[in-house]
Amino acid sequence: MPPVSLLGNNAGAVGGAAIHCNLQPTTYPPTSDHPLTFSLMATQETADNTVVESNAARRQRYEALVRDYYQDIYRYACWLTRHKPLAEDLTQETFMRAWRAFSSLKSQDSAKAWLFTILRRENARLYEKQRPELDDIDEHEMALPDAGHLEPDQQMEANLLHKAILSLEPEYRIPLALQVIGGFSGEEIGVMLELNNNTVMTRLFRARNKLRALLDGSNEQD
Repeated sequence: MPPVSLLGNNAGAVGGAAIHCNLQPTTYPPTSDHPLTFSLMATQETADNTVVESNAARRQRYEALVRDYYQDIYRYACWLTRHKPLAEDLTQETFMRAWRAFSSLKSQDSAKAWLFTILRRENARLYEKQRPELDDIDEHEMALPDAGHLEPDQQMEANLLHKAILSLEPEYRIPLALQVIGGFSGEEIGVMLELNNNTVMTRLFRARNKLRALLDGSNEQD
């Protein structure tokens, strides 16, 4: 499996470099005995065939959700936590929450944004205030694509870009990360962050300007 891109498949590179996460979840896609598709899937069968059929359909839709978005959720968890075990735990907790609240997902078209919102809230609830001062993800694992496809100067550029994004204030870092990692539009980000579209676009514009200034400053120091 190729390395996981932190810029997402549809997002363009920022500052001319691409950021990737070479990490893979322990099991991807989740197998039938994986916690996400086994322990969470167990439902009480009843004699009512209609209910059984409904449960089966719900289970199938959930399994499709995990299959389609597990990698995206894990990639964003890597970005948020910068710690592999926490990223894996956060990903699993996100899908557990999603299963419990699955009936609230009204449209499959909004499934990705719905999952990202759950992930951000779970990260804030579980880790943001008491995050361990640990970082077991090496810069080359966290920020770079397959090293065999990059020249040394490209590796350095990608590392600088990754650090620069992480150094932005939350009001700029979060929407920028949702755009370049999740591939969300300004309108989608606005819904997720409960902001109007003009505010989102302003923050994205300022975030890119700040990012450019940080990268220019790094180049001048070099």
